[in-house]
Amino acid sequence: MHAIRLHAFGPAANLLYEEVDDPRPGPGQARIAVAACGVHLIDAALRAGRPMGPLALPELPTIPGREVAGVVDAVGPEVDERWVGERVVAHLGPASGGYAELAVREIEALHRLPDGLADDAAVAMIGTGRTALAILEVAALTAEDVVLVTAAAGGLGSLLVQAARDAGATVVGVAGGPAKVQRVAQLGATLAVDYSAPDWSVAVRGALDGREITAALDGVGGAVGRGALELLGAGGRLILFGFSSGTPTELSAGDLFGRGITVSAAIGARMAQRPGGLRDLEEQALAAAADGRLVPLVQRFALAQAAAAHEAIESRATIGKTVLVP
Repeated sequence: MHAIRLHAFGPAANLLYEEVDDPRPGPGQARIAVAACGVHLIDAALRAGRPMGPLALPELPTIPGREVAGVVDAVGPEVDERWVGERVVAHLGPASGGYAELAVREIEALHRLPDGLADDAAVAMIGTGRTALAILEVAALTAEDVVLVTAAAGGLGSLLVQAARDAGATVVGVAGGPAKVQRVAQLGATLAVDYSAPDWSVAVRGALDGREITAALDGVGGAVGRGALELLGAGGRLILFGFSSGTPTELSAGDLFGRGITVSAAIGARMAQRPGGLRDLEEQALAAAADGRLVPLVQRFALAQAAAAHEAIESRATIGKTVLVP
């Protein structure tokens, strides 16, 4: 099979399109003929040699990628042969191996795909979608909320904008650059603002005409995250789910007391230890995409263009979820 392999940590150019041996499913496993595999900012960090969250650096050489969808083409011992031919999606976990034409995963991790749900959409929902639902679980949005979503044109942000809109909330989506701002407006945001402008928070405050942000959903951190925090009114909630800028949002106990706000981390230990586990979130996310409640934005690259996909993610040039297609 063909796969993307990383032999040395470093720039995106280190991702090489190579021919390798086909993997064989072991006991309790299935092999998937991959039709789409997801690309994540975490993948780029690990490729560069930077551990990210609970994920340690892999042993080299490695095949990156943790989200795949396709058709089961073989099963290992102790697995029902009726799985062969089924369209499935799976999160591969820390083992990775998704940037390839074939991938192996334990049978209990597979989800059968409903008719009508595209492979790339399923890939977007199995990881990014489940995270979006975990964030929304913490946020508990209502029609009374005025919600600020940072990186609102990204894979996560675009789902959060849709969910907040459907909850009846007033939605403020902020993103970097005119094309992304336009896409956020098309998603149904009440207000779409370019946060690459130095006075973006002033523009948000002015457009709200006295209304205050009641919930800020932030995965950017840094100056943008701080700006989101400072837009919150008394009683507001700041829900954090990462810091793609490379710097966590600066905050202190003084902010909580002085501003009368609460801060929650929606991912990490809270998500990993939630009742129902991750599989429950995966099932909910796939169901939301299957019935059209959430429509993931997808940007596709050929498998052989994995390096270009990483460069696009790192330069913030992508809109939605990035997916490789073998």
